[in-house]
Parts: sequence; C-alpha cells; structure tokens
Amino acid sequence: MSKQGLVIALTKGRILEEVLPLLEQAGVIPAEDISKSRKLIFDSNLPGVQLMVIRGSDVPTYVELGSADIGITGKDIIMENGSQGYYEPLDLKLATCRLMTARPVNQTETPARLRVASKFVNIAKAYFSAQGQQVDIIKLNGALELAPIMGMADQIVDIVDSGKTLKANGLEPVELIAEVSTRVIVNKAAMKLKHDQIHELLQRLQAAVN
Repeated sequence: MSKQGLVIALTKGRILEEVLPLLEQAGVIPAEDISKSRKLIFDSNLPGVQLMVIRGSDVPTYVELGSADIGITGKDIIMENGSQGYYEPLDLKLATCRLMTARPVNQTETPARLRVASKFVNIAKAYFSAQGQQVDIIKLNGALELAPIMGMADQIVDIVDSGKTLKANGLEPVELIAEVSTRVIVNKAAMKLKHDQIHELLQRLQAAVN
C-alpha cells in the first residue's frame, strides 16, 4: 500500500475481536496489543495507516464526516444511521445475527396501535410504516425483553442471536427485519482521493473473507 494516510475506524467489543485476525490476513497489523491499551488510536505495521477503536454506533458518523476513511461496524448500526455519506462495499460475514420483532408468547391479538420498544428507533419506524402499522416507539438502550413484561410495550425490535434470552423472558421472535453482519463502509470523498489504496485494502479483505 502507499504511504498516503488512511484511518480505519473499528468497532470495540465482539466485532473487534473477530475483525483483527481478518485485518491481519489482509496485511494490516496493529503496532501494539489493542486489548491491553486504553488508547483509541493505534499505528499499524503500514506507514500512515492508523486504526481507531470506538463505539460501533459512532463509526458511521466518523466515516461520514471524514475523520475516518474506512469504518467497520454492524449492518444494524448502518441501517439505523441511514446516512448517504458513505459507500458500503463489503460484507465481512462476521458477528452474524438477525434483527427481528418479538412479542410475548401469550399475545393473541395485535393492538391497532402498537407500542414497540427498541434502541433501533429509525429502523423500527421504517419497518412498521412499511407494514401500514401505527406504532409508538419507546427508545430503550438495553434489557428490551423487560418492556413487555412490565407492560411498557407490546413488542420489541432487537438483535436476536440464539433466541435463548427471548425464550427465557417469555418472548418469541416474529418477523425478520434484516440479516445482520459486519460491514465495511468507506467515506465517499476518500474513495475518490485515496482510491488505489482503499481499493487494494478492500481486495485484500475480500480475499481474507473468501
């Protein structure tokens, strides 16, 4: 790769753990152990290529505003952000799960106007609007399964992996909204100005995925 500067925004947590080995296969290796540091920006083995470790929900914003050239985060985050300020050229097929609606197993009728709890407010609004269903969205950032139990919501929209948490709390998955996996996004201006460097990295990542 060239020595032209490139900043890659990575999502901390589970995605980071799965992405780092893939980046290594693509030839990008952090200069130090990210898991043992409190730093947020790391140099790599490639001159001018830096890695930024931030919250997944912030990755699209950093990429859209050009603070990062490339971002790696979940499809759910990209959908919720809804920006047109970046490209989404690659599915890394990591951290796969499903974004679904769920309801109490004993729920027999659907109210004319649903109360839906979710941290994915924009996704939930768009989904139920497309279904012609009137909804009131209740934004919660965690423990969504508690909302129907406490009578706060009729349904939830959340990430489902094994479904065990739903079952343990008396809920069942209903409708699939999207298959979720880890994606690469690229700032539109950076794609033009640093095309060769970014294209080469994308090719290496694609080869690592395959």
